[in-house]
Amino acid sequence: FDRDSFTPMQCELQSFDSVREFCNQVNQFRLSKPIDRLICNAGVYQPSLPTAKWTVDGHEQTMQINYLSHFLMISELMPSMFASKDPRVVLVGSVTGNDNTVGGGGVYPIADLHDLDGFKAGFQNPVSMADGYTFNGAKAYKDSKLCLMMLANTLHAKYNKITGVSFSSIYPGCIAESPLFREKRAWFRQYFPIFMKFITGGFVGEEEAGQRLFQVAHDPRCSKSGVYWSWNGGPREGRGAEALEKGGQISGGGGAGGGWDSIFENDQSAKVLDFDLAMKLFDYSTTITQANWPDLKQVTSPCPTLKVIGAVSKYMIAKEELKRMQGNRPGFNADGSPVPAVPAQKVTVVKKTQIVADKVVNKVVGNTIGRVLRFGSRRLLGRLPEEALRDAQDLQQQQQEQKQKKEKRKNRRKRRNKKENDIIVVANGDDDTPDVVAEPALAETAMVVASDEQEHQQQLLKDEIASQVFGADESTREAIREEATQLA
Repeated sequence: FDRDSFTPMQCELQSFDSVREFCNQVNQFRLSKPIDRLICNAGVYQPSLPTAKWTVDGHEQTMQINYLSHFLMISELMPSMFASKDPRVVLVGSVTGNDNTVGGGGVYPIADLHDLDGFKAGFQNPVSMADGYTFNGAKAYKDSKLCLMMLANTLHAKYNKITGVSFSSIYPGCIAESPLFREKRAWFRQYFPIFMKFITGGFVGEEEAGQRLFQVAHDPRCSKSGVYWSWNGGPREGRGAEALEKGGQISGGGGAGGGWDSIFENDQSAKVLDFDLAMKLFDYSTTITQANWPDLKQVTSPCPTLKVIGAVSKYMIAKEELKRMQGNRPGFNADGSPVPAVPAQKVTVVKKTQIVADKVVNKVVGNTIGRVLRFGSRRLLGRLPEEALRDAQDLQQQQQEQKQKKEKRKNRRKRRNKKENDIIVVANGDDDTPDVVAEPALAETAMVVASDEQEHQQQLLKDEIASQVFGADESTREAIREEATQLA
């Protein structure tokens, strides 16, 4: 590399302090220039460890280096990317963290964060795994890659639309000859690349893997956010020059060859797409690393008129909200605890008097000033739909009342047909049993239903008596009227 084209800076991912110092140096170095790309590529793989190794911060080494320090670094450097024309954050995942493949779901141990009990407990020594269970070196690596892929999705959901920063993860293929496997046994380092080249076809050389990483950082197609990028390797490396002419491609991500256009949007497993767990992971990771994420707000218009209107609206909204919040909180006690539901109480005479007085006042005011206001409101805003004024309980109560009215009308018709010469007077009708039965007097039936729970039934009572006794002599009408009035 041309030394005039880049400036190396040291960062020790086993130390959160070192990560913060590194980010400060980068911000001092860039001056006013924005950061265009942030690629989180570093990783360690220690599957043979019998017990966990710890960082200077007291966390399990693999998880802090591969995930937690990158998490902290993104939170520190992301604000420096907002002014870039095409800012991208790329996190290097792995097929081992995506369990919807053979490499991720068919080789034990499987990446699985469970309920993140280890992170929830603080992830401090002696807690060595994200799920809080016994340490396993290979699983620690796979879990860290699962965390990175989930983080890319979370950052995409939280920040892409409002900042324009693109967040994606990639799997460049199995780089079997890289120092990633330096802590494996000698025979494994010798034969594993051969196995990946000639048996699985998943082998990718370091140079080609670097080209793929560069493609995601540079290719205009890869500015798309929320994607897990992979490559369909065409001719597998090491199978002869004649394989370069073959058009077949490996099914699924991985494998050498295929070129620039073999890139594709790979499917993510259900674990990677578990957004609820991903948000818990984000919150726990923020607590562990003490990361400070930017508190972003939607960009507002610079128009002066809109600014004035916005300021006035903001004041009025705050004023009305304060007025609303100073009142009572229906359903809550003073300490904020919910009030238990109580059965409805019977309305007292005093309460009835208050209700009647309130109705009179409301009717007088409503028919004068209120009528003018309602007319203007309807003209300006239109009528509010009736359904918008009712909740489920109101609708249920209305349906129940309609059902009861229908049943009463049905019962009246039955009685009318059965006792044509009787006058039946039912007082306080809680059931179908009449309290008073008058002597037979007329050929037609007069039925009166009076209820102290439904005042409007009184008017129906008078109307029905008048219709039933029409045509009778004066003395009979007077007797029925007196009896019905007393019962009502």
